[in-house]
Amino acid sequence: QVQLVESGGGLVQAGGSLRLSCTASGRVFGIDAVGWWRQTPGKERELVAHIRSGASTLYADSVKGRFTISRDNTKNTVYLQMNSLKPEDTAVYYCNADIKWSPHNSMYYWGQGTQVTVSS
Repeated sequence: QVQLVESGGGLVQAGGSLRLSCTASGRVFGIDAVGWWRQTPGKERELVAHIRSGASTLYADSVKGRFTISRDNTKNTVYLQMNSLKPEDTAVYYCNADIKWSPHNSMYYWGQGTQVTVSS
């Protein structure tokens, strides 16, 4: 059994910061690529940031220069540091991780999501 849990969401004023965490637990042999996604009602889920096992990253244009994705493999955790938040960043944030659940098998898991609300 593998569990993927996001945390760190909340309510913040525009210009503020939050740090989201995505932690895998259970039968975890390692984590490869991880993406942070977000979704607002009536819209498709969009990729915000992505990090590979080698730590190469990519970002959506809308968050470049404001968000930073990083990972701590010793804790099976990926972070999303969000600075200079804007009201349009309001969404439910999800992480999606390629997790090895045995030495030779992996699959993608989604977390349950964490709400981020940015007030103007």
